[in-house]
Amino acid sequence: MHSVPWYGIKGRAVNEQLTIGRLAKAAGVNVETIRYYQRRKLLDEPSKPLGGHRRYAPADAQRVRFIKRAQHLGFTLEEVTGLLRLEDGQSCRDTRLLAEHKLALIEERIADLTRMRRLLTGLIAECARGQRPRSCPIIATLSANSGVIDRAK
Repeated sequence: MHSVPWYGIKGRAVNEQLTIGRLAKAAGVNVETIRYYQRRKLLDEPSKPLGGHRRYAPADAQRVRFIKRAQHLGFTLEEVTGLLRLEDGQSCRDTRLLAEHKLALIEERIADLTRMRRLLTGLIAECARGQRPRSCPIIATLSANSGVIDRAK
């Protein structure tokens, strides 16, 4: 006889607890990710019963998925900590401000990457033309005290 009641919901107990391995699988991450999130205080570490294994609530898998989705949107773990404080969904303005700030940083990064792409494309084309007699234009540009790269910022 089970000490946990079964209610026939997809063959699982309503208050089923998960081992760290099952939590990781349910959240789509590895066990080390769970441990890392615990060290970063993003996920509580349940107490370990005497001679037993720590047990996690199914809601912990949802929290880990929340963290991973936020990371995929470019949020750092520090920023995720702020988002988790707003997780109740009642602070839409604060959440929007965090997202707007993240978007501005992403747009700035895109501009930087576009600049780097343009510079590298030009250097590669110059190298391919072979117009410099002895030095590679890419190496020469990277070795210069100042030059194209510094002016392009």
